[in-house]
Amino acid sequence: MGKTVVFYRTTDGKCPVQEFLDSLTGKVAQKITWVLILIEDLDIVPSTYFKKLVSTEEIWKCRIQVGSNAYRIFCFFDGHSVVVLTHGIIKKTQKTPQREIEKAEAYRRDYLQRRLKR
Repeated sequence: MGKTVVFYRTTDGKCPVQEFLDSLTGKVAQKITWVLILIEDLDIVPSTYFKKLVSTEEIWKCRIQVGSNAYRIFCFFDGHSVVVLTHGIIKKTQKTPQREIEKAEAYRRDYLQRRLKR
């Protein structure tokens, strides 16, 4: 009983997570793809790779480490089985930047609002 990973799109058709993935090297993109497959295939994904951000509106992060670089892809659940990826960052500091969390929350609200209108 796996999950389905989908990419969030803005109202004007932009796909922030796709733009992020396209900016990365092949090796990094490969590792991220591997982590996304884990999320789709495993019922319980190790928190090394997938973790809820505390004090947020249901925002989760995919955690990818390649060499000394840390990558984060923000996401949320649509129901129980769909994981919606919003956008990604290369993590430069210990703490996840608040503005990136707020961006993910705004994308989530937009997504859910538009979904209700369908």
